[in-house]
Amino acid sequence: QVQLVESGGGLVQPGGFLKLSCAASGISFSTYDMTWYRQAPGNERELVASISSSGSTNYGDSVKGRFTISRDNAKNIVCLQMSSLKPEDTAAYYCRARRHTSIWNDYWGQGTQVTVSS
Repeated sequence: QVQLVESGGGLVQPGGFLKLSCAASGISFSTYDMTWYRQAPGNERELVASISSSGSTNYGDSVKGRFTISRDNAKNIVCLQMSSLKPEDTAAYYCRARRHTSIWNDYWGQGTQVTVSS
């Protein structure tokens, strides 16, 4: 059974720091591209950051220079370090694992809430 479990969300003041983690099980983690998305109420789901199976990274424009994605294939974990947080970063953050072989394998976590407020 495939599971993606996000953790690390919470309430933080503007300018603060949070580190999100997504622990994967039931998949060959190192072969998957991993992506963090977020969705605020009333908004569409937005790509935050991605890291490919080879380690290439990509960031949404709104988080470039503030967020860092990383992965640990030995521990089956992908992390999102978020600094200089802004109120507009408030959202539910979701982890996604995806790869294409002969078919698409595509899995999502249940999400973790991040609230940036004073």
